Amino acid sequence: MRLSISKSKNSTSLYVIESIYENGKHSTRVVEKLGTVKELEEKLNGQDPIEWAKEYIKELNKKEKEQKRDVIVKYSQSKRIEKGVQRSFNGGYLFLQQIYHQLGLHKICKDISTKYKFTYNLDSILSRLIYGRILFPSSKLNTYQESKCLIEQPDFELQHVYRALEVIAKETDFIQSELYKNSLSIFKRNDHVLYYDCTNYFFEIEQEDGFKQYGPSKENKPNPIVGMELFMDGDGIPLAFNIHSGNTNEQITLKPLEEKILKDFELSKFIVCTDAGLSSIENRRFNDKKDRAFITTQSVKKLKRYLKQWALDPTGWHLPGVNKLYDISLLDKDEDNYEEYKSKTFYKERWIKEDGLEQKLIVTYSLKYRDYQRQIRNRQLERASKLIEERPKSVNKKNQNDFKRFISSTNVTKDGEIADKVIYSINQDAIAKEEMYDGFYAVCTNLDEDASVITKINHRRWEIEECFRIMKSEFKARPVYLSRDDRIQAHFTTCFLAIVIYRYLEKYLSEEFTSSEIIHSLRNMDFNYIPTEGYIPTYTRTDLTDILHEVFGFRTDTEIVSLREMKKILKDTKKKKILRKI
Repeated sequence: MRLSISKSKNSTSLYVIESIYENGKHSTRVVEKLGTVKELEEKLNGQDPIEWAKEYIKELNKKEKEQKRDVIVKYSQSKRIEKGVQRSFNGGYLFLQQIYHQLGLHKICKDISTKYKFTYNLDSILSRLIYGRILFPSSKLNTYQESKCLIEQPDFELQHVYRALEVIAKETDFIQSELYKNSLSIFKRNDHVLYYDCTNYFFEIEQEDGFKQYGPSKENKPNPIVGMELFMDGDGIPLAFNIHSGNTNEQITLKPLEEKILKDFELSKFIVCTDAGLSSIENRRFNDKKDRAFITTQSVKKLKRYLKQWALDPTGWHLPGVNKLYDISLLDKDEDNYEEYKSKTFYKERWIKEDGLEQKLIVTYSLKYRDYQRQIRNRQLERASKLIEERPKSVNKKNQNDFKRFISSTNVTKDGEIADKVIYSINQDAIAKEEMYDGFYAVCTNLDEDASVITKINHRRWEIEECFRIMKSEFKARPVYLSRDDRIQAHFTTCFLAIVIYRYLEKYLSEEFTSSEIIHSLRNMDFNYIPTEGYIPTYTRTDLTDILHEVFGFRTDTEIVSLREMKKILKDTKKKKILRKI
């Protein structure tokens, strides 16, 4: 604030004014009218009005720094709002922006821009594609339009987005390797354990082309698909990804991506943890070299007969830290210890040599897991019985997880004659065969570690599956509405970067909030813009928003955030700021 002296023919008036920025223009406004010089001379008993005014304004500025002033805004019930003027903005992206800059993605964009020498702002485009994937997932066209809802407006056009996609696709490997290197200077990465998995995404088309090929869809969609491979570190942070055509066998995808990690990330000593579908003997051999190792799930049903008999034998089971052998067939009968046993995981282990590869086979048994499997099966049996009773004609081919696998049919009478009517019933033999494996779980590894350590590492595989779930459900990464392979590659690059930033956000919060709660809060952190004054939060303050502000070191949950304060927040979120340790 400063002094303004306005002279007229009859008097000289003094005002307190301040600079403002409105509708893209710098201007001033009157904060307070102090009076005319003559009025002030009479009031101040001879004191110089101008000197007094300067001291008065100096005191006002001092108080404003110490304590923010109250803001009074006047609205008219008859005055219509201006047409085409945006008044509502989202500020939830500010927390994502701080992590984006903390990971140095803006510097990566700068390096790429220097290489290609284009004029559009790649940093602005990539950041908006990432924020948009989390806050308002949709097509690239809609993402561009929705970006105008952020407090900081986009400084690019739609044509620049599609041009940038081509560059992002070419530099996908560079972006991933640089992102990993940048993260090391801020966070300690748990890259001694790497989890690997694959999924696929469908397109709303029927014609195959490029990456888009027909293959076994995870969602049983009759559409062309594209496959995605993902490595995740031991703390649940995605490490690297790749895209392959939908008709590619997933078992052959691990080695090329792992070789890329060995080369670009300069990693050499780690354990690769995969599920049974990706655990080919070739993949196990590939990680049975040098300082690498593997842990992979193993289907008990597919074990050789002698190993299956050993695995299902109820005797010879251990508990970690207990020097005693258990018979798991007696656990249900031990009423005194049953509840305690229900929370335990029993195990047995042995070394085996299959196809010239030595590996340790660890089988676990859990009463809780057994009861869970039986609960799921009972629900499926209820559905199967209902189908037989109400819609028997709907019984058709079934897969290994379909409840219809428990339905058997016969069209032969007791005398062996062909019957006119097909009879459906619940297949008790199928139920009995499946019940044999209830509660059992197995893994193979070349590590000579304690079984409890191996199973604990393997248990965290659920986090990589959750990464895929978040990308598909919350981020709406599919169906994909792009046709060119380079743009498809760029689309999944932004999805990968979005899940990396989101996972770090989860780690910072370190509280029991679900992904939907976190993302919903960010999406709803809207502000009403008051010209010349600032931004009024219109979202609901919660425990989650409190923690967000505490962790990231700025506040947007005051009754109004002044323009000056918001400008400072925007600047601070673009600094490489060390947040609370993970």
